[in-house]
Amino acid sequence: MPQTDPSGVVHKTIDYPGVPVDHSKITKNFDVLKGVRVPIRPHFGTLGLAPKEADYVNTIPPSYTGGNIDNWRIGKGAIMYYPVSVPGGLLSVGDPHASQGDSELCGTAIECSLTGTFQLIVHKKADLAGTPLESLNYPMLETQTDWLVHGFSYANYLAELGPNAQNDIFSKSSVDLALRDAFRKMRSFLMSAKGLTEDEAISLMSIGVDFGITQVVDGNWGVHAVIKKDIFAARA
Repeated sequence: MPQTDPSGVVHKTIDYPGVPVDHSKITKNFDVLKGVRVPIRPHFGTLGLAPKEADYVNTIPPSYTGGNIDNWRIGKGAIMYYPVSVPGGLLSVGDPHASQGDSELCGTAIECSLTGTFQLIVHKKADLAGTPLESLNYPMLETQTDWLVHGFSYANYLAELGPNAQNDIFSKSSVDLALRDAFRKMRSFLMSAKGLTEDEAISLMSIGVDFGITQVVDGNWGVHAVIKKDIFAARA
């Protein structure tokens, strides 16, 4: 049945997560996915710093300083790196999930309450020459085994889409753009952090990098690129 939200907008279907539902107008379906067991993947969907482009920012679309990335790999033991855009960084954490698949396709994960323990380390730019963080201008994940870069439809949508960016982003995203951004970031990472030429980096991406759809529900869609650390074990 059509639903009318508190703003008076009529939704013919529940077309976006968070649309309030009048339970007297729906038929409830119990025992959904009965007998299906989903592995637990506790993580925070939102983790990042404040951008400099706006004083008030919609918390749904992610950007170059992180935010609502919705990558289930950002859990226990993960190390996240972000460029600092404003004094103090202004870290925000939230949107905890018990589990989620890549893409978060229907708009929600298994939402839950989580208490996290975080260690914050400031890396001064002057000390980063020759390290994997030397040219970092996007959110990057490090695990024990992998490096992972995050691409978005628009790397910095607040700067790229103009004064109405926080509304326009929801109609302009595409997986194609996000894949292109992830490709460019991984190419840059392999060249600056691992000393590869451009041709070498592109060749390696074709045979040794896994690209995945992080999410298609947060306005600024995400694609991540994963490279295994042990690929470089034999290099000096």
